[in-house]
Amino acid sequence: MELLWLIPALPLGGFLILLLTEGRLGNGIVALVGAGSVGLAALTALVVGSAFLDAGGEPFSQLLWAWINVDGFAPSFTLYLDGLSLVMVGVITGVGFLIHLYATGYMAEEDGYSRFFAYMNLFVFAMLMLVLGDNLLVLYLGWEGVGLCSYLLIGFFHTSAENGYAARKAFVVTRVGDTAMAIGLFLLFRELGSLEIQVVLDRAQSTWPDGGTLATAVALLLLGGAVGKSAQVPLQTWLPDAMAGPTPVSALIHAATMVTAGVYLIARMHDLYLLSPTAQYAVAAVGAVTLVISAFTALTQTDLKRILAYSTMSQIGYMFLALGVGAWSAAIFHLMTHAFFKALLFLAAGSVIASLHHEQDVRRMGGLWRSLPIPFWSMVIGGAALAALPLTSGFYSKDLILLASWDHADGIWFWGLAALAAFVTALYTTRMILLVFFGPLQTQPRDESGPNMWGPLVILALLALGGGWFGLAPVAQVLPDAGLNGAEHDTVIVWITALIPILGVVTGYLIFGSRQIKIEGLLESQFARSLGRFWYSGWGFDAVYDWLLVRPFVRLAEANKSDVVDLLYRGTAALASGLHRLLLKTQTGQLRWYAASMAFGIALVLFIVLEVV
Repeated sequence: MELLWLIPALPLGGFLILLLTEGRLGNGIVALVGAGSVGLAALTALVVGSAFLDAGGEPFSQLLWAWINVDGFAPSFTLYLDGLSLVMVGVITGVGFLIHLYATGYMAEEDGYSRFFAYMNLFVFAMLMLVLGDNLLVLYLGWEGVGLCSYLLIGFFHTSAENGYAARKAFVVTRVGDTAMAIGLFLLFRELGSLEIQVVLDRAQSTWPDGGTLATAVALLLLGGAVGKSAQVPLQTWLPDAMAGPTPVSALIHAATMVTAGVYLIARMHDLYLLSPTAQYAVAAVGAVTLVISAFTALTQTDLKRILAYSTMSQIGYMFLALGVGAWSAAIFHLMTHAFFKALLFLAAGSVIASLHHEQDVRRMGGLWRSLPIPFWSMVIGGAALAALPLTSGFYSKDLILLASWDHADGIWFWGLAALAAFVTALYTTRMILLVFFGPLQTQPRDESGPNMWGPLVILALLALGGGWFGLAPVAQVLPDAGLNGAEHDTVIVWITALIPILGVVTGYLIFGSRQIKIEGLLESQFARSLGRFWYSGWGFDAVYDWLLVRPFVRLAEANKSDVVDLLYRGTAALASGLHRLLLKTQTGQLRWYAASMAFGIALVLFIVLEVV
């Protein structure tokens, strides 16, 4: 376990090499450094994880160096490994490596190859510091690091103004949540005198044994940070636009890194939320609302990557719901399985899009299942896991969440919303696969992918199928539900929950495949069109923010083009210029004028001196 420091150090080293060489390396060496550093980190994580489990799963800390020491505040760069961080490290490095490997082929023809992998390596390093930091300050450093990297990667194709806008939107919207989180950290330090995570959790239980206003306020502020980073209502609007980045970036953000950070934060601070039922209920409510809104929005999208983006928001919503109802282990379990099948779906989508000359509209696809067999079966397997069909990895984790939500005090509502979204998820997943791969062939694909692209798809497909067998053992000693061991549920609810995705797939086939269920007449009604536009827009959140925030700010900026604050400085400059012109008039070049001025000055000085004496 002494090799723990190598896990974040390797991607950081890859970033530094690519940064300092400034794009002078050939693509082969760049790929070796960029993907190889993350691959070595994954192997190191495997070695460290094996040693950790062999040692009984006891938490392990590794002090690297002291950071600062100011009046007793002495945070250090210390890495902390337990079952929760082990799962996160495995997902980040394992899935992250497969995405990097895929990107070596996908990005081969793009400009900025070295710059791309430098950003990707920095992204992985920042995420690893986020999950391995033993104090909230190091966690926040990684938190802001992934925010910076998301900005750089979403706007990677920076010659397009649209991409730049999407990158700025992601940066600004997530900063709202980050500000709330920073305030929460200030409150924690003021009240508890530390930012070390384990110390904070222990002191929180002794300082606020019965919860209270402060405990709730801190928990809600941290939830604000989680909502921004994990794209949950009401700060979810940045994620669909983040599809402007290259497809491997979408896979990395949506599967292995950024959007899972909020889930990890709440799971890591679980003792704080247990002190505040109000805050924990808010977590469940945010997740329930997000998973429903996002599922219906995905049903109406026509851009392949945006369908998957809204799908990610919905699946993260399931994780928040699980955290809120106390199914902590189920949330982390779904985080892991989601990483497998969502990375698979994005990378398969990338192969389809690349083969169709970067066409992303599903209405212009079709008939591709023979021409693109590996992307086809990858999408089918990933879609089955996304829909939570039995025996896939998504089934095991999502079923746990639905059944745990049924056991909650408000279980009928939470379970009902989650079940509705599960049905819609199966519906839009079936629609997506049918539109992309079946029907008439509209564009002849050109598949130029090699083993570095289809190899990760095969591995992720196997994980999407069998990843559910990994179970919850690593987190059982960390989270309060002990891995949901021994949970029993009503047989009827178990069967209904399992059958909902199957019903969704069958319904989707009857509507979008065989067309035995006719909905054309229904869709032509004015109400259906209006509802469809409302769902398509993401339930109007962007329009509301544009009306409430963006337009007033733009009008204010236009009215203040000259910047009222600059009036003070312009006035100072004008006064200095005026005095200069006045003094300039005394410089006549006449000797008598200078002599008279000197005499007058001497007389004035003598008068002042005599008056003072």
